[in-house]
Amino acid sequence: MFDNERYLTCGVDSTIPLELQLFLWECVESMPAPKDYLQVFELSAAGPMQAITHSSEEPEYRMTYLIPSDTPITEKLYIIDDGDHSTMLLAEEY
Repeated sequence: MFDNERYLTCGVDSTIPLELQLFLWECVESMPAPKDYLQVFELSAAGPMQAITHSSEEPEYRMTYLIPSDTPITEKLYIIDDGDHSTMLLAEEY
């Protein structure tokens, strides 16, 4: 799972900086198996830091990251794997 072609929506492309997109993909790659088809990311500002909470339901998983950022983003994103490809999208695009 998540070892296939990757896509992102126009909303992600226009809202989320490339470096942050790559970090989110890496978060999914580095998490332990098995992995849920739905990965949830909640982005928020924590002072001058970008807070990223990565979670999934089955199996239950939760990890929080803090990375330096000049312009932290507040947004909720999903990465969904359907077996053929993985798609990163904003929650409002779901």
